[in-house]
Amino acid sequence: MSETNTIQIQEVTKSFGKKVVLKDINFDIKEGCIYGFIGPSGAGKTTLVKMIVGMDIPDKGFIYLLGKKMPNLNILQQIGYMAQSDALYMALTGKENLMFFASLFKLDKTEKQKRIAYAADLVNLTADLNKRVSAYSGGMKRRLSLAIALIQNPKVLILDEPTVGIDPELRLSIWTELLRLKNEEEKTIIVTTHVMDEAEKCDYIAMVRDGSFIATGTPRQLKDQYEVNSLEEVFLDAGRKVQ
Repeated sequence: MSETNTIQIQEVTKSFGKKVVLKDINFDIKEGCIYGFIGPSGAGKTTLVKMIVGMDIPDKGFIYLLGKKMPNLNILQQIGYMAQSDALYMALTGKENLMFFASLFKLDKTEKQKRIAYAADLVNLTADLNKRVSAYSGGMKRRLSLAIALIQNPKVLILDEPTVGIDPELRLSIWTELLRLKNEEEKTIIVTTHVMDEAEKCDYIAMVRDGSFIATGTPRQLKDQYEVNSLEEVFLDAGRKVQ
């Protein structure tokens, strides 16, 4: 496992109006690991990943991705981002959506076709690629969004609630592929979730509550530290200690 920092988050604070959404976040994310940001809706997870991608700017502090201060347009080729809300073209087919997003990156024709086929197969959409996205179910739209995040073979994958609305069998296959991407291709993967069994699959997790990290470590370290058997208990105990 690499010791290179892919992402560095330094003293990051973000407010919207008078509401402080994140306060004094410091965190290093190493290459070739899966990181989970764990916490309930409204905890600040989505705001943090948007700043890592460069879609938003901290009020205070800095974020560096692959050594470049974010936001930085030149580094977007290296980032695959799946937002919490699906940003898809409803009037186009699934394949046309994939072709459009693939065209935004520096891929030759053969590589583009190969990446579209790989991404569609991974999320089990190959048979539905010629349907308009307006006819897709909510789960199919989530799967297409994940395929788009993978389309340019990015070094860093940032997935905001990637398995919401996806059936358990496909969720398992997606996690199997995320683990393969980490182990075989040394991709750095960030996943936000409130599902604790997904948190168990992460190498390192940061539990987020009310804009702060209340506990960080590997799943095993956290359970040992709090002397409990589950990450749910860690979250509850850590939350009580910061109140």
